[in-house]
Amino acid sequence: MASEIQLFSADLISPKVLAALPKGYIARPLQRTDFNEGHLDVIRDLAYVGDITEDMWIERFDLMRNCKGTYYVVVIVDENRAGGKIVGTGSLMVEKKFLFKLATQGHIEDIAIKSDQQGKKLGLRLIEALDYVAEKVGLLSNILDTSEGKEGFYNKCGYEKAGSEMHHFF
Repeated sequence: MASEIQLFSADLISPKVLAALPKGYIARPLQRTDFNEGHLDVIRDLAYVGDITEDMWIERFDLMRNCKGTYYVVVIVDENRAGGKIVGTGSLMVEKKFLFKLATQGHIEDIAIKSDQQGKKLGLRLIEALDYVAEKVGLLSNILDTSEGKEGFYNKCGYEKAGSEMHHFF
């Protein structure tokens, strides 16, 4: 696994999170080979993904990897499953701002845990892992959007409601 091309350095994965995961589970950066490890299957449980080929997925991975310091996708892998399949994923995107003395702010997106893996605190560990990355790379804060039904979960992760979200779809 050490020879796999990762989206970012594994040094940014929290040792505390790794220790808190259930036996046989690991958290790591998204890897270039993760199309075949179930990455899209996990986010399909969250929202519409569409028809994405492996070549398309790799092209997007490479684009994200080339934007150094901008995209951090963490996956949770159940190594007890044949081939060590991905069972959770979440993304942190870094926004460079002019506000707050040129601060950088994190946006947490696409938090998804396979339905048969819920109840194991994997979502909490994923948020903790992304918060750790944010702290280590020097972000001012992390923000995220969620539905009212999931606010309680994010409150347990240390997030507080602030404002409301609006969309303009194209």
